[in-house]
Amino acid sequence: MHDPYEGVTSNGTIQTGARRDRVAGMFDPVLAAAILESCIADCDSSLYLYGSVATGMAQPGLSDVDLLTVGLPSAEAADVTRALSARFSDLCRGVEVAVAQESDFRGESDESYGSRVFLRHYCVHLAGPDMHSSLPDFPADVRAARGFNGDIAQHAQRWKTELADGSDAARLSRRLARKSLLAVAGLVSVHDETWTTDRATAAARWAEIEPILADDLQTLLLWSGECATHDRGSVAAALDGVISRIILDFETLIGLWQVEPGC
Repeated sequence: MHDPYEGVTSNGTIQTGARRDRVAGMFDPVLAAAILESCIADCDSSLYLYGSVATGMAQPGLSDVDLLTVGLPSAEAADVTRALSARFSDLCRGVEVAVAQESDFRGESDESYGSRVFLRHYCVHLAGPDMHSSLPDFPADVRAARGFNGDIAQHAQRWKTELADGSDAARLSRRLARKSLLAVAGLVSVHDETWTTDRATAAARWAEIEPILADDLQTLLLWSGECATHDRGSVAAALDGVISRIILDFETLIGLWQVEPGC
């Protein structure tokens, strides 16, 4: 669900509702189990919470519990995901444990900057060394939008390859719709000098700005939810049509990620 606290402060920095005191008590057993299962206390890794549970907007039984580990091996994070998703299936749709490394947050690339913005404003520290506390409040500006979404062109190339290789159209349509609409949220944020990551709000507003895209944006919004399409032709048409237009608008207004030498 949309975070009602997301926006811009009077100082022009990003604000969200992600706070430990907004986490509903019913999810505390999941978080305690995640800390225990991931052995955070016995290693140098960190554990963070993000998403609707972090903002207090989660719906029991329907929402995921989204966790981010910094420093935990991918295999161990996958084991925690499976174990906790099974154990708490009556409380949440699933427990998802994403993996990052400390190096992901260092440097001046768009990617690392976006990672720092995400950690600072969208994550709640749960256990382990706290990188969050040393980060500043970040401006709601072009650089933040580019850090969050400027990889959209790279994703589009991968989606085209996956479609050509026979990937499941329904799963692919949902992923590309969610990512593309997040890029649209970046466009809206910069155009309107605001800050949002809400896909529905962004789709409606960008349809006002670019009426020619209104129907296609509504289709992406449907795909991003429970109406993903199995029609491979429709996915291909979206890649060549509305998604290509979103990429062009993003490149013009915000700028795309620059691929670093050697990548």
